[in-house]
Formats: sequence, structure tokens, C-alpha cells
Amino acid sequence: MTDNNTNNTGNGGGGNAGLAFIVGGIVVVLAIVAYFVFARGGMAPESKDINVDVNLPEVSAPAVPTVN
Repeated sequence: MTDNNTNNTGNGGGGNAGLAFIVGGIVVVLAIVAYFVFARGGMAPESKDINVDVNLPEVSAPAVPTVN
């Protein structure tokens, strides 16, 4: 007579190690992104004083010659 014991005690946690590694990697990446967003002042560009002059001199078309 054989005893078919299907209660696996202590052997069910092996598949979660890969998942824990992936989740840990995601947490590290999010921590790095949060550092650059919050600790460095966010993604706001630096304010710069830009002065652009768009006043161009008036240009007239050349006179068209007349044909007789």
C-alpha cells in the first residue's frame, strides 16, 4: 500500500522569487524617477530673458518696366 500525500509543505515559495525581483526593480526605478522630479525642482525649465526684435525694414518691390 502506498501513501499518496499531496500536501506540499514548504515547497510553494520558489516561483515568487522572480516576481519579487521584478517588483523590487520597479520600485528602484520609481525611486530614481521621483528623485529627479521632486528633489531637483521638477521638470520646469529655467526662466530666461529672451528679447527678440522682429521690426524689419520696409522693403518695396522694384518698378516693373512697361512694354510699348
